Amino acid sequence: MTKTAEQPGKPAAKPATSPWLKMTLELGPLILFFFANARPKLFAPYAHLVLPPHLLTGENAGLFTATAVLIPAVLIALVVSYIQLRRLPVMPLVTAILVIIFGALTIYFQDPRFIKMKPTILYIAFGGALLGGLYLKKPILEIILDNAMPLTEEGWRILTLRWGLFFFALAILNEIVWRTQSNNVWVAFKFPGTVILIFLFTLAQVPLMLKHELKEEEPTV
Repeated sequence: MTKTAEQPGKPAAKPATSPWLKMTLELGPLILFFFANARPKLFAPYAHLVLPPHLLTGENAGLFTATAVLIPAVLIALVVSYIQLRRLPVMPLVTAILVIIFGALTIYFQDPRFIKMKPTILYIAFGGALLGGLYLKKPILEIILDNAMPLTEEGWRILTLRWGLFFFALAILNEIVWRTQSNNVWVAFKFPGTVILIFLFTLAQVPLMLKHELKEEEPTV
């Protein structure tokens, strides 16, 4: 039998992931966080195993319970993602690391401010990485999105600038909300509020992406 030679320089095909599974892995931990904060008693059997009894009462009981639920949820999502893709996507990996760090600080110091500051640090990190990469002429956004969109160099530059500034705006907004509003309002802002804002911002970038889309050259006869 003859063996088909692989074409040199051609990248191996990446494992395909179901869009529904991808959405579940991304939103699942946030949904659990939302419901654990709203209905902490539903998660009481688990919460009693990992939290001191005095954290399960009072105005912050829901937030402490939600934090204790969020940490294993993001870890499970990361493991499933790795099993599916055989690699760790950058954004979920960074998110999981920050959730573990700030979630652990929240529980250890019994201070909910840590988990509330986590999105601020995350957005600043993403925004700084995008704008820093833009300054250094490194296509970080293109790498993060796995070259999902064939855009011109100018298109990637503008899109990266917009996303970088958008993440900084989210960081400022998160700081305003958690410092001025109740726990429940902040959780609602985190989910589904932030998800809605990101979705609307993504839709607003469609005209730019269509304008700078790379067209495939038609084969000459």
